[in-house]
Amino acid sequence: MDKNRVAGSIKEIKGAAKEAVGKAIGDAKLQNDGKTDKAVGKIQNAVGGLNDAVRDAVKKP
Repeated sequence: MDKNRVAGSIKEIKGAAKEAVGKAIGDAKLQNDGKTDKAVGKIQNAVGGLNDAVRDAVKKP
């Protein structure tokens, strides 16, 4: 598993938590930061998945 997948998943979880806390306390900036972190995490996770796919394709004869 690519390190980007792990880091991206963690970033997505943190972003979701920030968004939820921001929504609960009415902090729009925190909520937006959470949405941004979530989006960046999804992209990073996708890049990691692509790296895994390329690595697996190269290993196959």
